[in-house]
Amino acid sequence: MKILQHTASASLIALIFLCVAWELWLAPLRPGGSWLVLKTLPLLFPLMGILKGRRYTYQWAPMLVLAYFSEGVVRVWSDTGITARLAGAEVVLSVVFFFAAIYYAKLSAPSRQSR
Repeated sequence: MKILQHTASASLIALIFLCVAWELWLAPLRPGGSWLVLKTLPLLFPLMGILKGRRYTYQWAPMLVLAYFSEGVVRVWSDTGITARLAGAEVVLSVVFFFAAIYYAKLSAPSRQSR
């Protein structure tokens, strides 16, 4: 269980840093940064619940991350160069978070705890 919690936490934090770095320094839409960095804000909402191991957060946060997975897939397909590589990293991090969070929520269910 701790491995799943640490994996979910690390992948979420890495996804947050990736999105910020991507849109401000690595490959922004406009030189000097882009307002698209605001796409990172929704990832901050589940952060404390994930870090504290709150099961409810682990239940709803994977649905939020699907939007980042979708963006990554589209940008891997349509963009080239560093943007495509950053999008690939976004896809990997979102998939890792998704499965770690889903399995944490499943294995921490009250019905599983009594076994």
